[in-house]
Amino acid sequence: MEKLHFDSDYMRGCHPEILDRLVRTNMEQTPGYGSDAYTARAKRLILEACGLDEDSGDVVFLVGGTQTNATIIDLVAGRYEGVIAVETGHINVHESGAVEASGHKVITLPSHSGLLDASELDTYMTLFYADETWQHMVKPGCVYITFPTEVGTVYTKGELMAIREVCDKWELPLYIDGARLAYGLAASDDVDLKDIAAIADIFYIGGTKCGTLFGESVVTRHPRLLKNVLSHVKAHGALMAKGRLLGVQFESLFEGDLYERVGRNGVDKARRLKDGMLQKGFPLFMDSPTNQQFFVLPNEVIDCLMPKASFELWGARGEKETPVRFVTDWATTDADIDRLLSYI
Repeated sequence: MEKLHFDSDYMRGCHPEILDRLVRTNMEQTPGYGSDAYTARAKRLILEACGLDEDSGDVVFLVGGTQTNATIIDLVAGRYEGVIAVETGHINVHESGAVEASGHKVITLPSHSGLLDASELDTYMTLFYADETWQHMVKPGCVYITFPTEVGTVYTKGELMAIREVCDKWELPLYIDGARLAYGLAASDDVDLKDIAAIADIFYIGGTKCGTLFGESVVTRHPRLLKNVLSHVKAHGALMAKGRLLGVQFESLFEGDLYERVGRNGVDKARRLKDGMLQKGFPLFMDSPTNQQFFVLPNEVIDCLMPKASFELWGARGEKETPVRFVTDWATTDADIDRLLSYI
């Protein structure tokens, strides 16, 4: 029987509805670099879903998450500025120094189950400017958070608003990494896409991990932030000539309810997995409501399971037991979860 895979949510190609549209439009000839009709319509659909319009917002498409983070942070922050993130933040841990390579130091604050604490952000900024030598230090130029976080947790609307208030106080743009935004929104009790668009200065809607072959959609409610963005993207080697491929995919995601369905499926299957693992007596390493699930498994269980299912060890292997991560996605089925649980 085919091995199960729970390593990440980008292991499959793309949702069949998106693939069908790519196939149907494959032989069409369109202008390049995102100047086609599909991309224009995708932008309008995304702005509408975010509660914005072409006067109050703007959208630009990039290919991947690391590329997007490095490009947008470099766009938003000045040459001499850094970016604040929690110590477990993706840009600090798993992007091989891409942001630093563009000249922006990642300034880390404590992580609280992946979350940034607004009061600690405010304290950091207060102490920074209290130092009379601050002009000789790396000045924070923006704040970076993820929704959901690197460990699958999500901010409440109140927590996001508290961070927003601190960012306003210190005139810091708030940038939200939404690589798994569909799953975060599906798991949240009080945050929706319009909330994200209203709270963040700039954020991106991830496609790569949420049903597309590739692609991320950067959204802002401040069009000035994306002034001359295509030149900036191209300077980073990140401008796709066949930009319509991004437009077609995001048009498919937002034409109906596909984006919501993608998120719901990943979260529903993750909750099924969590319930099954807890019933078998395996403790949580991190209590995540999203499509990433973290458990602590005895090493003998890990060794027996690995030939039948792939997943990630979350850090170094322990002496007797090890934290692990399982990731569901838009295509995970109940049968997949049942098979996995039957192997344990």
